[in-house]
Formats: sequence, structure tokens, C-alpha cells
Amino acid sequence: MNLTPAERAGERGGATMVIEFLTFRIDPDDRAEWLSHEEHHWSRFLEQQDGFVSKQMWAPVDDPTTVHAVIWWESEDHWKSIPRDELDAVAAAMGPHEREPTMTAYHVIREC
Repeated sequence: MNLTPAERAGERGGATMVIEFLTFRIDPDDRAEWLSHEEHHWSRFLEQQDGFVSKQMWAPVDDPTTVHAVIWWESEDHWKSIPRDELDAVAAAMGPHEREPTMTAYHVIREC
């Protein structure tokens, strides 16, 4: 991702960029199918949201049961402005593949 100096400082239009860091526990035998459903439902939905920057899926080298979703937002206001009913509809569309993640949010304070 190529960022301007202001963006590297975590600022976009006066707002601080925020990272939504989700951790999922997924059975390794189900991971490929889960990732396919996650991409089809969650990724396509998020890409349509104002303030969405990018999303990456990470898997720890030493833990096949964990998947992290790392989602970049222009600001916390953009991230938090998604209506709850729309989030619930995407979760319902995931059906049996929906998983409840743990979540941590981060502000980008500098990029080197």
C-alpha cells in the first residue's frame, strides 16, 4: 500500500486511520471453505463501505487454527457508521460458517 506522508502518520483528511484486527478460530480442515465464504460475504460487503481502505487475511506460521482479518479504515467514524442491521444481514448470510471473532482496534500512528 503506497501512502502519502500524512497517511503514513495515520491521518487522512484530518481523521486518524484505524485498523480493525479480528481473530478467528477455524478448524484447519474447514479453513479453505470458511475463507471462501468469508470472502464472498464479508469482503465483498466491506469493499462497498465508505472509508474502507483494504483487508488482509493472515494465518500464523505456527498456529493452523487461527486466522486474522486485518481491515484498514480511513477513520473510526467510517468504520462505526455501518448500520447494525446490515452487519447482521451479512452474518446471517454466512450461515453455519459465521464465527464470532475477538477484536482489537488500532490507530495507525506512523508507517516507516
